[in-house]
Amino acid sequence: MGFFDNLKRERGAAVPAAEPVVEETETPEEEAVEESLNIEDVEVVERVPQPRVSGEGFVPTEVKSYSQKKRVNHVVGQTKILAIINQKGGVGKSTTAINLSAALGALNKQVLLVDLDPQGNTTSGLGIEKSQIDNCIYDVLLNDTPLTDVIIPDVYEGLDLVPATINLAGAEVELVSEMARENRLKDALGSLRGRYDYILIDCPPSLGLLTVNALVAADKLFIPIQCEFYALEGVTKLLDSMKRVKTRLNPTLDIFGVLLTMYDGRTTLSRQVASEVRSYFGKIAFTTTIPRTVKLSEAPSYGQPIIEYDPAGKGSQAYLDLAKEVIRRG
Repeated sequence: MGFFDNLKRERGAAVPAAEPVVEETETPEEEAVEESLNIEDVEVVERVPQPRVSGEGFVPTEVKSYSQKKRVNHVVGQTKILAIINQKGGVGKSTTAINLSAALGALNKQVLLVDLDPQGNTTSGLGIEKSQIDNCIYDVLLNDTPLTDVIIPDVYEGLDLVPATINLAGAEVELVSEMARENRLKDALGSLRGRYDYILIDCPPSLGLLTVNALVAADKLFIPIQCEFYALEGVTKLLDSMKRVKTRLNPTLDIFGVLLTMYDGRTTLSRQVASEVRSYFGKIAFTTTIPRTVKLSEAPSYGQPIIEYDPAGKGSQAYLDLAKEVIRRG
């Protein structure tokens, strides 16, 4: 029996006896308030991240073309493509995509970050205003737009971005009728091997066609797991999907590493979940853990990676340590 089984029994035993249910009746005033609320009257406003901070005030992240990319003297080894994936949402996928990419860039690696999530959190988290984007990863997958026409270079030192917009939300349905639909992303990224040390793909929290594209394109999987009660829920299904893709579409696919996120060493729960995950995955689990900090939550609203927003903080040090561990693994 694992920790999670014991915890479920303990949680069930701790539930107090049910109290008598008292029916509540609505007053005429409450009924009137409910009738006055109409969803069509609610204005929908997309959140726009705060522009990144500079010494002289607020400066928006510049959206440049790939031809304007800063040239650097850097010898790229064998390009490694990693899909950052977990079908469970809220595990720190986009946070890890942004901050690991920036940390690798700070360690003199050339990195391309692909936002494959229709929510576009990675794009907005790097300070990109989506209204300024002409083409995104959707156009690469569905309209055969060259990837270099979509890349936004130098969003951070050593880091280029392939952005996502709301257009990507329709890609799952539109890809169904396309030829070689599982290979669209792989074909697009193939031309960039040798230009970057790492290509990281931020996957959506699902196992649809977009995620299958990432599984086919990737060399290995990078799995973030939160240190909370339902940490391993769904991971079995993810591993099953990985095995099926490996058998039929991508025979070299394997797990690069498992990362523990939102770790709070003060709580017994975090320590026990970390122990359970390390026991399950063994050496595949990274030694580095990502702490739960306020600064990590704040950084995306300023369009900055944590090493720029809070360079001396625990979150910044954790992602730099993780980047060093990633480099050591090759």
